[in-house]
Amino acid sequence: MRAFIAIDLDPGIKKSLQDFVRSLKGTRADVRWVEPGGMHLTLKFLGEIDDGRALRIRTILAAAAARQASFPLRLEGTGAFPGERSPRVLWIGAVAGPGLAALQSELEAALEAEGFERETREFKPHLTLGRVKGPARIGDAMIELEKRRADSFGEMTVRRIALFESRLRPAGAEYLIVHEAELA
Repeated sequence: MRAFIAIDLDPGIKKSLQDFVRSLKGTRADVRWVEPGGMHLTLKFLGEIDDGRALRIRTILAAAAARQASFPLRLEGTGAFPGERSPRVLWIGAVAGPGLAALQSELEAALEAEGFERETREFKPHLTLGRVKGPARIGDAMIELEKRRADSFGEMTVRRIALFESRLRPAGAEYLIVHEAELA
């Protein structure tokens, strides 16, 4: 299965994000938008894994979660990767303080010991809103993102982390929670 580890979002936050994506869709920019059910904060992309590896990852999740207390997460600000002049990914920022950074770092180290390649880029917590497919009307979408640059999109307390399966479909990816681990 194609898998990743992430934080699922509270329904109220998904609703707020859905409303914002709806306004972005109104620009008719050439972007493949993420569906609200697929919105999550990715901690580590794993790629293709078999059932045996999935079981070991469940153990890693449980151990990391047992050492990490729940922490607040605030979704705030907007932007684009790699930059706003030639955007490829449109996003909303995530602010969580040291709890999120500690959890992600611990997962990265434990998964590296399991044979997963360590991420070389700095961890920049964000939620992907959409992936740019082409230049058509992308400027209009960037104007809408700029208007919301300092806005808050909601807060929640992170109480669990999840192993997700990503199923690629013609209409876009479908994400299923395979396993969850409760934080201490």
